[in-house]
Amino acid sequence: MHSSHPAGRAVGPAGHRAAVATETAAFVAALNGADLSAPVPGCPDWTLRDLVKHTGSVQRMFSVLLRRLVQEPPRSREVELHLPTAEDGWTDWLSASAAEAADAFAGTDPDAPMWAWGADQHARFWMRRMLFETLVHRTDAERALGRRPVIDPALATDGVDEFLTNLPYATFFAPHVARLRGEGETLRFRCTDTDGDWLVRLRPDGFAAEPRTGDAAAASADAGVQGTAADLLLLLYGRLDRAADTVETTGDEELLTRWFANSAF
Repeated sequence: MHSSHPAGRAVGPAGHRAAVATETAAFVAALNGADLSAPVPGCPDWTLRDLVKHTGSVQRMFSVLLRRLVQEPPRSREVELHLPTAEDGWTDWLSASAAEAADAFAGTDPDAPMWAWGADQHARFWMRRMLFETLVHRTDAERALGRRPVIDPALATDGVDEFLTNLPYATFFAPHVARLRGEGETLRFRCTDTDGDWLVRLRPDGFAAEPRTGDAAAASADAGVQGTAADLLLLLYGRLDRAADTVETTGDEELLTRWFANSAF
């Protein structure tokens, strides 16, 4: 299947910025009346309170980086979090974190060059990264409360692309990623409900995702993983087991095992 743009990159910075707000609002809505001491299955050892604190802290930290347009890795990631003083203040604090982000977005050109740990050395990297931090943790909250999350397929496709594009650069906080090397072995990740389709090739020096361009040869990979964009996103983030009925895997089982054992984000 041929696409004039890389698979999953159709959303763009404006869509990312808008979705941070809508995803945070959905997160806050899910917490209405919830016990914040409840455990979060998607984040072992965390409570809902921990999840809220992490998500809002990330939003505030990334907002500081965006305002400063940092040109090198920050020596410290400590920022003023203005944490709530009362237990019932967490949802308002999370909403305020998203407002901080919106303010930072409004004053930042997404195409401005800046340091980023991933592939894209522009402000838009942090806008996109903030969205998927928020979106995945919104689903964590909903699942912790016994709900089945719904994820917009276009955003989910973009999230798969963002994950696969940046994973090769994540070794400084996900050291096992460095084990994903090989001699040309390939894994194909395909969304069944969108045009998202990637080929990941393991090389002696690492790996990279190649958006599909209609080359029939690329369709034959050593291993394959397919499901809806939403299920693929949750699978890549370790929120769904690859044995789940909603995901289909084919090909080299050892390669699949090696990928999922070492790609935890």
